[in-house]
Order: sequence, then structure tokens, then C-alpha cells
Amino acid sequence: MNTLRLKEKLQALQCHFTWNFEIRDKVDASHILQTLALRIAHTHYQNQPMLLAMQAYLCHLQGQYEDALQSLREAEEILQRDHPDNFPRQVLVIYGNYAWIYYHLAHYDLVELYLDKVREICRSLKSRSSHAAQIPEIHAQKGWSLLAAGFRNGIEATKCFQIALREDEANGEFLAGSAIAAFASWTHSHNSVSWNAAREKLVAILHEQQQNYEAKVYLAKILKRANRQEAETLLEDVVQNSLDPEVLRNAAKFFQPEFPEQAIAILQRAISLNPTYHLLPYDLGVCYKKQLEKAKSGREEILAAAIEAFKKAVQKDPTSVFAKLALAEMYGENTPHYQEEIYLNLLSEMPSLSKRCQQAVCLHWGDFLFYKQKSVWEAAKMYKAGFAIPDNYLERQQLKSRLEEVAGEFQQSSQTSEAEAIHDFIQENESPWYMGRSTGGNNRAGDWRCGENRGSFPFSGHSKTSF
Repeated sequence: MNTLRLKEKLQALQCHFTWNFEIRDKVDASHILQTLALRIAHTHYQNQPMLLAMQAYLCHLQGQYEDALQSLREAEEILQRDHPDNFPRQVLVIYGNYAWIYYHLAHYDLVELYLDKVREICRSLKSRSSHAAQIPEIHAQKGWSLLAAGFRNGIEATKCFQIALREDEANGEFLAGSAIAAFASWTHSHNSVSWNAAREKLVAILHEQQQNYEAKVYLAKILKRANRQEAETLLEDVVQNSLDPEVLRNAAKFFQPEFPEQAIAILQRAISLNPTYHLLPYDLGVCYKKQLEKAKSGREEILAAAIEAFKKAVQKDPTSVFAKLALAEMYGENTPHYQEEIYLNLLSEMPSLSKRCQQAVCLHWGDFLFYKQKSVWEAAKMYKAGFAIPDNYLERQQLKSRLEEVAGEFQQSSQTSEAEAIHDFIQENESPWYMGRSTGGNNRAGDWRCGENRGSFPFSGHSKTSF
């Protein structure tokens, strides 16, 4: 068996194993698996088989091959039941996933079996390639998969649905996917062009699918500033009728900044529907934190509720760096030694964290050193270590701001050379040459949780350093 030749055939397939989701760099598979399970259970579209195929790919990343195969079997059964006339065109991606999984299991006879199935379908479709077919179903399936991997993929997903719609412009599922992708694109650009595109497409979808609560939440977010009353009317329907915890979580986010009490009530309903979903107690903690910022009385009770919520988030997802950082911040209100303990534990885990998580830990630990311990040199060292990580997440901009603040402190204390050194460091690490060193080439916002590291952490220890 020529495994090298077999690998070449596999790489020509159109499936989750050949589509680039950047999952290991941006967010880890276990996080997406949890949110994906909710999508599979509550999807309003006929994309459940594709979500199951995505689940199979993520299980493979976790080394859970039997679970992966079971997901593919379920997907195949649904397609046979719901798409008997269109089954060959719909199943190509699933057969490709089968082939890849059996390749990783070294079941090469089964790899060939599924490659033969793909070739037979491609031949029947008169495809130029024996292992791939440029058909709208494939493009739409890739679009849904990109969205499942994270809304940072909105622009790429939009392109997929646009290609699918060229050949089937009235397809309701493709139109819905295009609307969701347009909203995802807007969340990462917030420009007027993407706002108009998302609004128009979501309105059109809701005209056809009046009980599409996911689309209603997204349209409400689009209309939040332009037409607050209409947005709240949409959300009232969502909160009363949706049984999807993720949709309710998104509805709560709408109210979270100005009306945390309302958001808390929505989240508590979502938790009653799914007590195991880890993002719900995290968001609940964020709401209590918002309350704490405004509270003039009852602060101890609100703080205790916030700590309890973040503790539950950590318990449900022990690898969540952001939940741990949020818990540490709340502990810092009354028990800073607990806060410090969490930070030190995270520092010890630094080599295994993603770039965004490393930046976040540097930021929070640096703030603890700078603002609470008044250790300006030590804080500067942490801020520099985080800023030296080239991926341009929100945390990196905050690290830059902190370094400028540290430089101001040095300037005020007549340490002019140290202040200039920090400004030089910022300029050097913002240069196009340095940013080009980023393996991810990413300038988009990252996801809520961090995944595996794709580069060593450029700092260890906490000793004083020169500038």
C-alpha cells in the first residue's frame, strides 16, 4: 500500500480535513464541540448532517475516532431519510471525512472504499476531478462549517454561499446561510456596507421563516442602535418562545451592557434548559460584574454571585483561561491572594496556551503587578512579553496601551531612557516585518476560549529586566 499516493488522493477531496478552519490556533476543538452540540440539536435549517460531519472532524482532533464515525453514520442516515433524491450530491463531504478518518486509523481498504464512492459520484456528475465536484451543495456545506468554527470566518463563509447561490439562487437554506454569514461578517467589521447587507438578508429570511429565533436575535443586534424598539420587540418573542440556550445567551448579550438584571433573567432561563453549557455561567458572571460596577449598595451579595458564577464556569470547563481570569479579577475585590494564586497557576501553564491566551494572561498578571503591587518594572516585563506575541487580538492593543502608560510612569520619575526604550520596543514590534512573523497572520478578534499553542512563549521568570 502506497500511503503517500493515498494521502495525495485524500488531499484532493472536498471535506473538513482539507478545509482550513485554523481551529488549533484560534480556539480548541472541545470548545466548538460543546457549542456545536447545541447547533445540531436546535438548528432551524436542513444542515444537521453537515454539522454532524463537522462534529466528526472535531472528534478526530480530540482522538475520539469511534465518536467521529458515529457522527458520520448519523449524518448519512439523516441524508438518506431527508434527501433521497439528492443524496449523492449531499453525501460527498461525508464520504470524504470517512476516508480521512479510516486513513488515520490505518484501515486502508476502507479508505479506498470511500475514495471509490467519491469517484463514482464525481463521475456521475461529470466532474473534471475524480475526487472533487464544484457543486452548490459542497460550497454551502463548507459555509455552514466555517460558521460553526467561529464567526471570525464570516467573510469566507459569505463567499461560499455566494458561489452556491449562483447556481441555485432561490435555495432557502443557501439564502439563510448567506444571511447568517453576512451577520458574522458585520460582527468583525462593523462597517455600513456589511450592516446593510446583514439587515436586508436577515429581514428576507424572517419574512419566510417567522419562527427563526436565531435570525431574530441577529437582526435585533443589527437594529440595536438604529431602531431599539423594533429590536426589543424581536427579542421579546425570542425570550418567550426559543428553547435554544445559545440563542437565549445571545439575546442576553443584547441587554448585558445597560440592563444586566434583564440579561440575568434570560440567562437563568437558558441555564434551566441546559445546566451543563459552560458559557452560560460565564456570561452570568459577566452580568454580575456589570452590576457590581454600578452598585452603590449590596455589593457583597453581587460579588459573591459573580464569584459563584465564574467558579461554575471553571468547573464546567476547567481549561477555560478566560473564565479563570474573570474569577481571579472578582477574587481581587476582597481576597487578592486568591487572585495571585490563579495568575501564578496560569503562568505555569503558559507554554500550553494559545497566543491569545498568553496575551490575556500577560495583560491580567501585568495589571496585578502594576496597579496592585506597584511593581512597574515587573509589570513592564509582562506587558512586553505579551505584546511581543504578534497575533493582533484585542488583548494586544490593550497591552500596547499599558506599555504606553508604563512609559509615562518612567517619564514622570525622570527615567527618560527607560521610557524611550519602551516606545522603541512598541515601534519595533509593530513593524510590518515583525507582524509578518505571525504564524496565524491573524488580525481578527479571537474566540471566547483559547486552544493549543502554536508557538513557544517568549518569556519565562519574573526577574527585573533592562530596557
